Formats: sequence, C-alpha cells, structure tokens
Amino acid sequence: MGLSPEDEARLGPDRATRVRTFRLILTVAQRMRTSMDKRLRADGLTTQQAALISIVDTLGTPSLSDVSRRLGTTHQNARQIADALERKGFLRIATDPGDARVRRLHTTERSRAYWLRRSATDQDHVVDWFDGLSTAEVTTLFNLLDRVTGNLSGEPEAPDAAAGAG
Repeated sequence: MGLSPEDEARLGPDRATRVRTFRLILTVAQRMRTSMDKRLRADGLTTQQAALISIVDTLGTPSLSDVSRRLGTTHQNARQIADALERKGFLRIATDPGDARVRRLHTTERSRAYWLRRSATDQDHVVDWFDGLSTAEVTTLFNLLDRVTGNLSGEPEAPDAAAGAG
C-alpha cells in the first residue's frame, strides 16, 4: 500500500494515510470477494450474483436501476448479472405493470430454497473474517465505512448507469 516518496511528500501524512486506506479497502474487498466466489463456485454462482439476490430479497421487487445503484455498478452490469441469474432460475425479470420501460426483479422459489439451505454457513464464514476484532471495533468499522459510503453517494453516476429504463 506504499506510496512513492514524491507522492508521500506531496500528500502529507494525513492524506497519504487516506490513499493507503483506499488501497487497503480495495485489497480487502477483492480478497473477500475471491474467498466467497470460491465458496459459491460449485453451485455456479458468484459473489456479485449473491449480492444482487440479497438486494432483491431486501427490497422486494426493485427495478433494475434500484439494484444497480445499490450494487454500486452500472445498469448494464446489473442487467448482465440479472440475466445470468434468470437463466439459472434464481431470478425473474418482469415488466413493471405501471411502466413498460421499467424492469422489476423477483427472486424465485428456487432461490429462496437455495439460500435457506446455505445462508447460515456463508454468514458464519463472513463472521470468521472479523474474529480478530472486538464488538466495539466491528461496530466502529461498520460506522466508518458507512460514512465513507455516504461520501460516495455524491459521486457522478457511471456513464451507462442511466442507460436503458428500469
């Protein structure tokens, strides 16, 4: 997570730590995603697909645009993930009855049964990643990352995030 001496000098200690923190978050996120992808691989799923299903389950019948915003990805990428899940029988993509341009996502019975069987062990696996932290530290980490996420909400959307309705 190092910086060149020139970047370190230009940024100063506080700002250099912020850049290193960004890089560390990327590294941790990638390692977590790789670990979870390995757990899901045998069933032909990915971490991104599981995340999309979780969002749909949480929101009920969200639009594709709602899901892409929550995933922090483009509309096009969310659509590709949703299409793959529909082919696998985990998701149904339907036209919104009130607006034919909007696509609504619905999890299937197959999806609900699948996650009922495995969610507890996956959640236990995730909990293990944080075993070295106290309850107070995990709470602080969550709150701090949530604040950073709030700062990102002002970021401009990706160019194709608004492409296509729904």
